[in-house]
Amino acid sequence: MRIANGWTDYTLLDCSDGERLEKWGDFTLVRPDPQIIWRGVAIHPAWKTADAVYHRSAKGGGHWENISPIPDGWTVEYQSLGLTFRVRPTSFKHTGLFPEQAVNWEWMTSRLRERAAPKILNLFAYTGGATVAAAKAGAQVTHVDASRGMVEQAKENAALSGLGDAPIRYIVDDCRKFVERELRRGNRYDAIIMDPPSYGRGSGGQVWKLEEDISDFIALCARLLSDTPLFFMVNSYTSGLSASVMGYMLHALLALPRGGKVECGEIGIPVAQSGGVLPCGATAIWEGN
Repeated sequence: MRIANGWTDYTLLDCSDGERLEKWGDFTLVRPDPQIIWRGVAIHPAWKTADAVYHRSAKGGGHWENISPIPDGWTVEYQSLGLTFRVRPTSFKHTGLFPEQAVNWEWMTSRLRERAAPKILNLFAYTGGATVAAAKAGAQVTHVDASRGMVEQAKENAALSGLGDAPIRYIVDDCRKFVERELRRGNRYDAIIMDPPSYGRGSGGQVWKLEEDISDFIALCARLLSDTPLFFMVNSYTSGLSASVMGYMLHALLALPRGGKVECGEIGIPVAQSGGVLPCGATAIWEGN
């Protein structure tokens, strides 16, 4: 497992009984995580003094209960790369940032710095963690997400990280439609990053189901790679799409026809209380020669 252990402004303090106890800057939050199926080991004293707790609704969704006054949003820093992000607790339990992805930011930064101004495509790009990391490394980034609100937060994160004038192109669009247009235009990229959702519905009513659509979409996106690509990275938070499955797809669709190598595995966050690591998703990476 690859572990995101470079944070100073974020700590996973403890996890038990379906919940995480997390320190985000100055504030401590409790929120659900379906992977935490172990019980009765909620030991850390901060469980009793958390600033806010997310409660699920039986009808779906949920709400935050603020135990202490907290702002609508605040910033956290990922200091080793000089990145700053806005954290905002949302009605669907997320905070606008996936801290485990820092291990991927570190990896891609080292690869991107090998080339002057590489062109990067970030699909399903959310609030731009990978976008700002790539831009900080000197890349020209195209950031694509179907949610205008997420794209606006990505712009804010770029500005907070001193990248307000960086060569980042922000696109609010369905990712498949955008890729198809880029192919018609003849545009190419030195690296592609994607973090596809398990399920989605486009503005035109088109339905995205990860297990059914991901292989064809990876094959489509692979046609956008330049003649000397750096890498193709796929992230998954869907239990049906394991690291090994993604790794096999990248091997079949990229390594066999193009050469290079594939690595895949879980990514996780260290747990301060237990000394263990919480698995938080999976990543597969194809690297060009």
